[in-house]
Amino acid sequence: MDDQTIGRSAVSRVMPRPAREYGYVIDREGRIFHDGTEIVDPAVLRFFLRAMTRTAEDRYLVLCQGERNWFETYDTPFVVQRLRLTLAGGVLQNVELCFLGDYVEPLDPGTLETEADSVFCRVRHGVFRARFGRVAMQQLAPFLTDTATGAALLMRGILHPIRAA
Repeated sequence: MDDQTIGRSAVSRVMPRPAREYGYVIDREGRIFHDGTEIVDPAVLRFFLRAMTRTAEDRYLVLCQGERNWFETYDTPFVVQRLRLTLAGGVLQNVELCFLGDYVEPLDPGTLETEADSVFCRVRHGVFRARFGRVAMQQLAPFLTDTATGAALLMRGILHPIRAA
């Protein structure tokens, strides 16, 4: 090896290559697109939702093997596609939130809130907001009731108020 080759090798160890960056768009229904093509691989979708972080600039980012994957969203990257409901004697016991890629989380009914015409809850240990999609809202609707203070979810025999954001 000559001195020039040794020098290049030392520089490459000291100065990391800039990370490759990719841009994705998440539409109102929660579908993820890259360059106009929808991402449909369940493992990739699940990874994105599990690994997503929010930057100090309030942008959504997933780091993967030195690559930066940026996400632009309608309002939130988490859109509940459907619900898995557990009933006992017609009483709602548990709700699991189902996202794209078969990513599933339990509903914390204490985090329910409304904004405009949408219902949201908190996911990923309260870090992110998730919006209920059309089908999920249809599944939840039979368990919603009006109270003197507004809408509430009746679950396990307990009314969980849905507060305004």
